[in-house]
Amino acid sequence: DIKKAVKASEVIFICVGTPPKEDGSADLTGIENVSRIIAENMDSYKLVVEKSTVPVETGEWVKRTINTFKKKDCEFDAASNPEFLREGSAIEDFMNPDRIVIGTESKRAENLLREIYSPLDTNIVATNIKGAEIIKHASNSFLATKISFINALSNICDKTGADINAVAEGIGLDRRINKHFLKAGAGFGGSCFPKDLKAFIHIAESLGYPFGLLKEVEKINEMQKELVIRKVVELLWNIKDKTIAVWGLAFKPNTDDIRSAPAIDIIERLLKEGARIKCFDPAAMEKAKTELGSKVEYCGDIYEAAEGADCVLLMTEWNEFKEIDWKKLKKIMIQPAMLDGRNIYDPEKLKEMGFKYMGIGRR
Repeated sequence: DIKKAVKASEVIFICVGTPPKEDGSADLTGIENVSRIIAENMDSYKLVVEKSTVPVETGEWVKRTINTFKKKDCEFDAASNPEFLREGSAIEDFMNPDRIVIGTESKRAENLLREIYSPLDTNIVATNIKGAEIIKHASNSFLATKISFINALSNICDKTGADINAVAEGIGLDRRINKHFLKAGAGFGGSCFPKDLKAFIHIAESLGYPFGLLKEVEKINEMQKELVIRKVVELLWNIKDKTIAVWGLAFKPNTDDIRSAPAIDIIERLLKEGARIKCFDPAAMEKAKTELGSKVEYCGDIYEAAEGADCVLLMTEWNEFKEIDWKKLKKIMIQPAMLDGRNIYDPEKLKEMGFKYMGIGRR
């Protein structure tokens, strides 16, 4: 019972969804509704903490809402404490965070949050509410920028014959840059990066700053999907009436999340070109059915998907996709063609075995 919970608690975390609206801005209806419920039921001091990803200055609206609707003259503080959990490793990330960000406007609020997180041995970044709100969007936008940067470089490698994996290693060994998020591929997806990127662009524009860099990050991500389609054409010549096996539907391994997954977008485009799609994912099949319906064939494993296929398109780097019986695969395909959308296979090995191979930024 949320009303009883409000009365019984000193610290209240707001963890509701903030889905994107058509213009890319965050829908804050859930934040407003929860703030109003808190206001109407608080009967003593409360620390109200934004945990959801919200635009900068949302904290001001939380305070105004509580002040407008509170029925008793109780003190309260607002704070921001963004989460940085990754899908598939949320518990590990919570227990071993790189840092904890707390944005407050009073020592009382800061001390309460420090006490809550005291069992965790990590850095605490204490700032004001607006700073904490910006940190969350900036973190995700910067990581998306790294991905789009390496994907843009992969196009240069494609044209010159350089290997993007070697280029990424050479860049990533610089401690100022590091290797994380420097893996070229078919683009990023999921519930965070695309949504938060759009929201941050909208926030910047509403403040009078046209964030051209982030717009280019978005553009490059969309271009990677087009690149995959072009590579399929290069491998098969014509897509119409060809059978393409898609390995992986989730936007990344160890999750069933297909929100903004590049695989779903690319499948839709291949279907429009007249391809027949057979797909397999260890976790995301049921969710994919709600998105793709009966337009594709859902298979029980990678070999069933590849049987009778003209090409295999790897879209998600699941561990079980890394150990392949290549002789069996070659035997069951119409033509042995592999488009490695996550660069996990050895091009030379596959070519020696008679496969046509293409990766992202490597051949």
